[in-house]
Amino acid sequence: MKLSFYALIASLSMLTALHAQEATRPLRVGWVEAMANAPALIAKEKGFFAEEGLRVDLRSFGDGPVIQQAVASGEIDVAFIGAPPVYQWAARGLKAKIIAKVNYGQAALIAKADGPISTLSDLKGRRLAGLNRGSGMDVLLRGYVLKEAAGLNPDADVQLSQIPVGNMNGALDTGIVDAAFLWEPFVSQSVLRGAGRVVLDVNQALPGYPWYVIAAPEKTIETRRGDLEKLLRAHAKAIDFLQKQTEEANRIIAQHFNLEAVSAKDGTKVSPEAIVAEARKRIGWSATIGQTDRAFIQRLIGYSVDLGFLDRTINVADIIDDSFASGGSKPQ
Repeated sequence: MKLSFYALIASLSMLTALHAQEATRPLRVGWVEAMANAPALIAKEKGFFAEEGLRVDLRSFGDGPVIQQAVASGEIDVAFIGAPPVYQWAARGLKAKIIAKVNYGQAALIAKADGPISTLSDLKGRRLAGLNRGSGMDVLLRGYVLKEAAGLNPDADVQLSQIPVGNMNGALDTGIVDAAFLWEPFVSQSVLRGAGRVVLDVNQALPGYPWYVIAAPEKTIETRRGDLEKLLRAHAKAIDFLQKQTEEANRIIAQHFNLEAVSAKDGTKVSPEAIVAEARKRIGWSATIGQTDRAFIQRLIGYSVDLGFLDRTINVADIIDDSFASGGSKPQ
């Protein structure tokens, strides 16, 4: 019994030491490197993390599935990520919670400016560029844009190709596809060049729909709650900066994403900052998770089940942690 008691004490001491060691290292923050996720970028560039006394190791990722692997393996502690990967995690047993919203809007369906597609019904029989099957953007395209809004069968009525978003405008320009479902700044670059026209702005069709969120595995919530609260305060400052210091924010975004000036059809040059300003017509930022946000995420879950990407329904309430908002650290 004495040996068991001493073994228990040793185990508890080791666990305490591990938690203490974990709390002293920087918070490892993964973010999908997209313009709509700009608060993560702004918080770092403007020193808002440091102002809150938070050391952050900010790591960029190309998409949600890659971040999902990083979260599952313990490589990162918290993520700026799309809402769909979070409920996909839940369906696969990875316990994580959404603790704040990041943005609303970002996606649009565009077609060649001089092409035959001007309405969603014109997509029937056409070649359409989309993202990887089962990804969040693919769920939005198949479930909402094609099935619900256009009344089309995604597998039978359109020729849907999976193309990296950075190659979509080129595919549209050269006629490889007739339309593309993509996000900012790629939408604005095409529109400002006069090459593409917006057929469906999802943020107009579904005003204020949420996309990127901040999500953390339960382990991080349990062991680094204080750091997450600091993160959310820095996040709130970044959103405030994006909303009030638009010119400087646009410069930071343009520089980070290496945006280049584009030539309009009349030959005039459109600056990188003007591209960001155009993108703001389809993107906004907010940290608060409202009832309409919950309803939309639940709607996405329904699309995923209907499309066969999820084998069971997830209750949106089970993947949102409201305690950060109700515990005095709610972003204003």
